[in-house]
Amino acid sequence: MAASGSRENEEDLNGDSGSEASSIFQSGSVISTVPDRHGFLGGAQYSPEPRQIVPPEVILRRERKWLRMLGKWNNFMSANYRKVRERCRKGIPPSVRPRAWLYLCGGKLLMDENPHLYAELIARPGDPKYIEDIRKDLHRQFPQHEMFVENAPGQQELFQVLKAYSILNSKVGYCQAQAPIAAFLLMHMPAVQAFWCLVAVCDKYLVGYYSQGMETLQRDGDILFALLKRVSPVAYKHLKKQKMEPILYMTEWFLCVYTRTLPWESILRVWDMFLCEGVKIIFKVGLVLLKGCLGRSTLTKHCPTMYETLQQLRNPPHQLMEEEMLVNQIHRLKLSEEDFEYEHQRQVVRRKSKDQAPPQPTMNGTD
Repeated sequence: MAASGSRENEEDLNGDSGSEASSIFQSGSVISTVPDRHGFLGGAQYSPEPRQIVPPEVILRRERKWLRMLGKWNNFMSANYRKVRERCRKGIPPSVRPRAWLYLCGGKLLMDENPHLYAELIARPGDPKYIEDIRKDLHRQFPQHEMFVENAPGQQELFQVLKAYSILNSKVGYCQAQAPIAAFLLMHMPAVQAFWCLVAVCDKYLVGYYSQGMETLQRDGDILFALLKRVSPVAYKHLKKQKMEPILYMTEWFLCVYTRTLPWESILRVWDMFLCEGVKIIFKVGLVLLKGCLGRSTLTKHCPTMYETLQQLRNPPHQLMEEEMLVNQIHRLKLSEEDFEYEHQRQVVRRKSKDQAPPQPTMNGTD
């Protein structure tokens, strides 16, 4: 399954509110000048201190397991993928997360196969139309992070990573939704590694997301909506009654892989699973949010019109987005691999039939 971004949607991603985080972080509190543990100057707005869920000795034990696994990566992925998936679902220890992400997405393999390509790409001038768009977007990406405050070195690295990708894959070029993903990766690893992770994510995980047009995004929205009927009939009926197209509420979720939606700790856990299990994690997070926002009649009664429904979806309950709650809800979804494949194939066939249907005759005003 894939989804496709459209330049028509870019104003939604980087409009007037693009210079700030998702509305869940707009607390109006005084911005701290001391970065938190993730590098944000906004303190609790972005990444409130979590409860100590995992004891330090457990984290240390997990680190050792991950280091052994990374040392024999090909063997583990080919012979013991279930163990890799299990450890990703538990959460990758922060100390090994950058290296693990690089290996999980295949960025390490790409980097080893093309050791000098990134340096060559950033030395090239690039397509002027993409260069101009990239420069316009630099200040909008996590502006309260120490790497991306005005004139910080991270902005130049972000420019180079995005420019390099637009040259490498000139057919796709640059789409604004790539910028928060590239910035997010740069917070965790050197620029060359972030670049190859971005290449893997865009060209392997999210094939078609950033292409011109909206067909694949609309199809994936239909898949999401069909799956919602299975996991939350109440939410499904409410959205159907209001005739809300999925593209109205899932575009930013899918295109930015929740980097502009969730609290920071939750984003990290989602990406641990996403890079291991693929695009179905994007669907599962979306289903959890839809169910948590609209899955009970006590919730839908407060959303009499499309406006209130969109406000509810743009401001999910804080407890729903909390790291452990979100992950638990993802695992509790009663969806199999077969369910995803069935809905994918069904929507492909439905759209193909629709495209091949003969045009309907129109009235010309004569008998």
